[in-house]
Amino acid sequence: MTTTTTHPGATSAICTEATRLVRGATFGDGQLTTRFGTLRLKSLPPGAEAALRALADGDRADADITGLVVAGDGEAGLLRWQMLRGRLDAMGLLEHTVTGPDGTPLARLVAVGRGSTALRAAPRGPVRLSRHALLLPADGVLTLRAPGSPLAVELGAAAMEFLTALTARTERTPAPLLRLLATAGALEPGGPDTDAEACRGSIQWDPVDLAFHTRTRTPAAAPGYGGTYPHADRFPPEPAAAPAADGPAVPLPVPDLDAIAAREPSLTEVLEGRTSTRAHDPEAPLTLDQLGELLYRTVRIRSTFTGSDGQELADRPLPSGGAVHELEVYPLVTNCAGLEPGLYRYAPDRHELQLVGAPGPATAPLVKEARDAAMMTGDPQVVLLVAARFGRVMWKYETVAYPLILKHVGVLYQTVYLVATAMGLAVCALGGGDTTAFAAATGRDPLLEGSVGELVLGSRPPARPEPSAAAGD
Repeated sequence: MTTTTTHPGATSAICTEATRLVRGATFGDGQLTTRFGTLRLKSLPPGAEAALRALADGDRADADITGLVVAGDGEAGLLRWQMLRGRLDAMGLLEHTVTGPDGTPLARLVAVGRGSTALRAAPRGPVRLSRHALLLPADGVLTLRAPGSPLAVELGAAAMEFLTALTARTERTPAPLLRLLATAGALEPGGPDTDAEACRGSIQWDPVDLAFHTRTRTPAAAPGYGGTYPHADRFPPEPAAAPAADGPAVPLPVPDLDAIAAREPSLTEVLEGRTSTRAHDPEAPLTLDQLGELLYRTVRIRSTFTGSDGQELADRPLPSGGAVHELEVYPLVTNCAGLEPGLYRYAPDRHELQLVGAPGPATAPLVKEARDAAMMTGDPQVVLLVAARFGRVMWKYETVAYPLILKHVGVLYQTVYLVATAMGLAVCALGGGDTTAFAAATGRDPLLEGSVGELVLGSRPPARPEPSAAAGD
C-alpha cells in the first residue's frame, strides 16, 4: 500500500507499507509454525491459504494479499481474512515494513517479546523520540527499543535523518514510519517548546537503568524469561566450586556451631543491633579464627548435588536462585592476626584460603577504594570482595540472569551483616566497586568472573563512634 499523509508533523512523501509473517515462520497442512509455537488453522479457504503462504515467503503489500484472497475466496472471503489477520497481529506473528519513496527500506516493526504487532494510528500533533528509547546493534541491524515494549523497530540507513529530526523535535517524518515508532512505544508528545517526559517521574531514570529494569521485570518484553538454557548447547555447566589454584593454601579451623549457638544473642537481638561500623581496632585486629568462622557460617558449601538438568548445585547457609551459588568471596587482607597480608580466595568446598597475590600495586587500588567508599581514616583490616562466576547463572537463565546475581549479593550482604554482628565484629557493605581493578589483581576475565560487591570487615573498636548523617547506616 502507498500512503500520502497530511499529519502535522509528517512529510507528504509517499511511502510503501508491507507485511509478512515473523521471520522463520512456515505454513503448511493447516499449521503455522513460528518461534513462538504452532498455531493450527483448520478448514482455511484457498484464498486465505494462498495469502498465508505469500506472507511466509516475504514482505507483501496489503493490495497484493487482498488480491490473493479475493481470487481464491471471492469478496465474501475478505471479512474472514481480516479477522484472521487481526488474530495474527494480536499474537505478534506479523512484521510490518515501511519503504521510502526511492525504494530504500526505512524500518521494520518486529516482535522481540510477547505482544501485539497491530499498528497504532499516527499520533496527532508534534511528537518527539522518547528520551528513554535505546538504539542497539542486533544481528547487523540497528534496532530501536523502548523500555518495557515487546516490540522493536529495525532501522534502515535512510531512517537516520528522521530519527535525528525527531530527537531535535523539528520532525517532518512520514506517517507510516511514525506509526511503527508509536506502536513500538518509542514516541512521546512534545514540540520545540514542550517536553511531556520532563514533567513525569520517569525523567529521574537513566535510559540504561530503565531498560535493565523493564527488561528484567516485564516478562512479556523479553525473549526468554526464567530457565531457558540459552547456550547449553555450546558450554557445559560450571562446577559448584571453582577448581583449586596452584598457589599456597591456608587451612581454616572449623568452628563449633553448637557452642556458638549456646552463647550468642538471639536473632532479634542481632537484627536490632545490626549497624554499619566504619572503624576498626588497630590494637586488637581481626584474627584468622574469626575470619574463618565468618566465612564458614556464611558461604561454605555444606553439600553438592546434581539437578535434573545435569548442573552441579550446592547447599550453603545462604539461599540462591536455583541453588546455583555463583558467588565467590575474595578476602583482601591488610591486618589480620595469624594471616599474612594479601589477596586470597575462599574455597567454600574445602574451607581454606588460597593465596591469589601478595600486597602490591595491583591490590593497593582495591584497598584505597574500599577505604574511601567507607569513609575510613585508615585502611580496612579486611575487604571482602564478592565476585560472580557468571556462567553458573547464565548457563541456565537468560533475561533474569544478572538481576538474579544482584539479588544474591544482597542476600550475602545481609547474611554477613548478621553473622558479623553476632560475633561482635565491625562490618560495612559498600555501594560500588571497580571490576577492572579486581580483574587486574586476580587475573580473572571480568566477563567470566567479575566483582559484584564489597564489604569491609574488622575488629570492633572499644568505643564505637556515632555515625554521621552522611555516612548512612
